[in-house]
Amino acid sequence: MPKFASIDVGSNASRLLIVQADAPGRFTTVLQSRMPVRLGHSVFVTGKLDPESVDELVRAMRTFKTTMESESVEAYRAVVTASARDAENAEDMLHRVAETGVELEAIDGTEEARLVKLAVEQRVPLGDKRALLCDLGGGSLELSEVNHDEVRFSTSLQIGTVRLLESFLDDGKPVTKAQERLLGEYLDRMLQPVRESFLKRSYDVVAGTGGNFETIAELCPMAGAPLPTIDVRKARALLAKISKMKATDRRKEYGLRPDRADVIVPALYVLVTIADLARTDTIVAPGVGLKEGIVAELVHKHFRVWDYKVDESQAARAAVQLGRRYHFDEPHATQVDRLATQLFDRLRALHKLDDHDRVLLRVAALVHDIGDFVHFAAHHKHTQYIVEHSDVMGLSPEHRVVVGCIARYHRRAPPSPKHAAFASLGPEDRRRVRKLSSILRLADALDRGHRSKVHQLDVEVGAQEVVIRASGREDLSLEAWTVARKAGLFEQTFRRTVQVIVDAGDDASVSARA
Repeated sequence: MPKFASIDVGSNASRLLIVQADAPGRFTTVLQSRMPVRLGHSVFVTGKLDPESVDELVRAMRTFKTTMESESVEAYRAVVTASARDAENAEDMLHRVAETGVELEAIDGTEEARLVKLAVEQRVPLGDKRALLCDLGGGSLELSEVNHDEVRFSTSLQIGTVRLLESFLDDGKPVTKAQERLLGEYLDRMLQPVRESFLKRSYDVVAGTGGNFETIAELCPMAGAPLPTIDVRKARALLAKISKMKATDRRKEYGLRPDRADVIVPALYVLVTIADLARTDTIVAPGVGLKEGIVAELVHKHFRVWDYKVDESQAARAAVQLGRRYHFDEPHATQVDRLATQLFDRLRALHKLDDHDRVLLRVAALVHDIGDFVHFAAHHKHTQYIVEHSDVMGLSPEHRVVVGCIARYHRRAPPSPKHAAFASLGPEDRRRVRKLSSILRLADALDRGHRSKVHQLDVEVGAQEVVIRASGREDLSLEAWTVARKAGLFEQTFRRTVQVIVDAGDDASVSARA
């Protein structure tokens, strides 16, 4: 049976999970390993990864690499989370790890939340429930609201146990009243942007992932629960007691590891704060997390049962949510999305791109005008900036740069190496941007009046010309004229002229060439 592995480099520890699988969703654990490498040490205060912590991480990665080779692992994915996101010298760390033979990928909070959701749904039925998923790490807290198996809301907050410990508490000492007050004020401030969402909703399930939730579930169990579950009332009592103890005493009384005895206190503060906001007395701790989500995805993709349409729908929903945040013209955005995907599908033989590229085009189409919120005149540039600096579930930071470029080039100047973001892309991504932005220009032109007049597209691809036939119930002369004006990039990219023929449904047709 094939074996798969995941490596989760967190702020408090690094973990390796190896599984073997004989079918989708059917895999057993072969090996688990945990290295107490506190990569997040000092980074949330100084902004730089500690050199000694990086040295420890490199040694751990060499060990993990040797283990994967000895187990004949077929595929793996290694990720690093908040500590790398916040560090000035993260690239140096990634380079050193790469020298061990491990390809370590820095992921953002939305990707972390997506993978955690994959893991949790392996243990907790989420199908028809409204659930709040809380993934607490050393550097950040990922909150995701899942409703009827769809992620409706996700955010990453700078609330992590190592971050809180080193910023507000004395390592290993009892918590003073002043420290508790300061920590409480910080948590309130960080949670303020999502507080209204909590107050509007009630949740069928609140689930917590991460080592601290698992430990707290052992110390504060809810009697009779089918899955490990935290009794929040017991957790409050534990916090009141344990916060007044030294870390060495916590280790002795509760049998905690040294790297758990200090961070469990800020973890409890976060837990009770979340429980108050979610108005719950119980939090399920399913005992899974990022590494289980990674292997679940690897296994499904290996057996070719991964539903890529789910990824596309998820990214499209996230794009619409981003657009609404900037008060976009939603009917126009969804019309351009529909036309762009029709063009993409009918031009597959010409552009030779894949379904993932279709997702990138859809996101760019949906958000291409959100820069209007800042200023219309240069809204394509404002859109690019917003996309690059926003969390979009389903898109990595690298993919956001690509989408930002696609959206930027829906108008005005074509892609150019004089533009910093485009210049930062590799040759393949540059070609991808040119192809997709040229398609987006045509789709946007076909809704020139923002009135969704075009109902259907047919495309004929010839050796020297692409003919687009657009039909609708109203006069489409303006759309035909605009396509002719904006077809230049498409013609340069695909080395074919563009002719558009429009039919308003009254037996009258208009033809225009670029």
